[in-house]
Amino acid sequence: MAGISDRSDDWIDDVRSGRIAERGPELLPVLLAAGVGAAAMYLFDPARGRRRRRILADKVRHAAHVAADTAATTSRDLANHARGLAAATQRPFTPAEADDAVIHDRVRAELGRRVSHPGAIEVAVDQGRVALNGPVLTDEADALVACVSKVRGVLDVADNLVRHDSAGSVPGLQGTPRVPARRFELQQENWAPAARLLVGLAGGYMVARASRPQHRESVLNAAIGLAGAGLLTRATTNLPFDRLVGIGAGRRAITLQDSINIAAPVDEVFARLVAWDQWPQWMSHVRDVRVGARSPDGAQHTHWVVDGLAGRSVSWDAITTRLIPNELIAWKTVDGSAIQHAGKIRFIPTDQGTTRIDIQMSYNPVLGAAGHAIASLFRRDPQRQLNDDLVRLKTTIETGVPPRDAARGVDYGTANHDGAHSSGAESRATP
Repeated sequence: MAGISDRSDDWIDDVRSGRIAERGPELLPVLLAAGVGAAAMYLFDPARGRRRRRILADKVRHAAHVAADTAATTSRDLANHARGLAAATQRPFTPAEADDAVIHDRVRAELGRRVSHPGAIEVAVDQGRVALNGPVLTDEADALVACVSKVRGVLDVADNLVRHDSAGSVPGLQGTPRVPARRFELQQENWAPAARLLVGLAGGYMVARASRPQHRESVLNAAIGLAGAGLLTRATTNLPFDRLVGIGAGRRAITLQDSINIAAPVDEVFARLVAWDQWPQWMSHVRDVRVGARSPDGAQHTHWVVDGLAGRSVSWDAITTRLIPNELIAWKTVDGSAIQHAGKIRFIPTDQGTTRIDIQMSYNPVLGAAGHAIASLFRRDPQRQLNDDLVRLKTTIETGVPPRDAARGVDYGTANHDGAHSSGAESRATP
C-alpha cells in the first residue's frame, strides 16, 4: 500500500508542477482501466444494465447499417465520377457525331441551364441540324443560340425564336423565372458522398499534421489544424457552415421531425394542441406559455418560457402563421428573438377513428449545430424532449391521466377513449 500511496503522491506533485504530460505513457493504462470499469458498471448495473445493453446493441446495429449504406453510396458516387472523368478525357479523341435523339436531349438539358422558361421553346433535330422555335426573352436569345451551337454533335442551328423584351402577356413566358445556377460542388448546400469523403480525408490530414509535436508551437499550423477540423466537421455532418455555427442560418439550423398516432378524434386532438397555454400541462420543458392578442391579420401572439442549459430558462415571442381547423397549425418566432424557431403540425384522421399528427420543427440554437450537440450531452436534446413530450400527450389524451413530470400539472378529468392504443412515436432528426 505504501508503494501505491507514494505513486499517487508523485502524480499529485506532477499535476501541481505541470509535469503531468511527461507521465503520459504511465497514465494511459490507468485511464483506460478506469474507463473500462466505468463502462462495466454502467452496462452491468443490476437494475438497469439489461435495458442499457439492449439500447447499446440497437445503436450498434443502426450504426452498422448506416455505415454500410454510406459506404455503398460513396462507392457508387466515386465510380460515377471516375466514369465521367474518363469520358471527359476521351472526348477530344472520339468522333462528335451522335444520333438525333441524343442531340435533342443534350440541347434540352442546355435549355434548362440557360433560359428562364425552357418549356416554351421547341427543339427539332434533323441529321445534326437543330431548329429552335418559340418565345424567349430578348436578353437570353443570343446567348442561348451560341450555347446550343457548341453542343457536341450539333452541325447547325436554325434560329426561329420569337424575341420579347418582357414576359408581358406571352403565355409561354408566364410564371416565376428560374435559371438554375451552375455551382461548384463545394459551393452547394449538400455535398455528394465522394466530395464529403475527399474533403473529410483532407481535413483529417490537416488536423493530424497540425497535432504533431514539432508543429504544435506554430501559429500557422494551429490555423491549419482549425481549418482542417472545420472541413472534417462539414464533411461529416453535411451541414453548411452557417448552420454549424448558427450564424446566418435563420430558423433552420436544426430540423426535428416526429410522428405519433393518438386514439382520439381529430377535433379533440386539434383543440388540445391549439390551446397554447395548456402545453406546459403535458410538456416537461415548457414552463409557461402566455397567449397575447391577435394582430390585424389574424396571427396569434404567444410568449414562451422554456428550460435551457444549467437550469436557466430561455424565452421568446412567437406568432401563428397558419391555422386550418383540424388540419394544420404553423408558427414562427418574431424577428429578433434569442432563439430562432419555426414549426408546423399536421393532423391526419385515420379510418380507425384515430388521429396521426406529424410535427416538423426547426430552430437555431446558440452555436448552431454545435450548440445542439452540446445540449445533447447534457440531455437537453430537443429531439429527445419532443419524443418524450409526444408520448405524454398521447397518454394524457387517451387515458385522461395527466403526466406527473409535466412542467405544470393539471387534472384533465377522467374522460377515457375506448379502442386499441396505437403504436408509440416514430421519430427522426435532420442537421
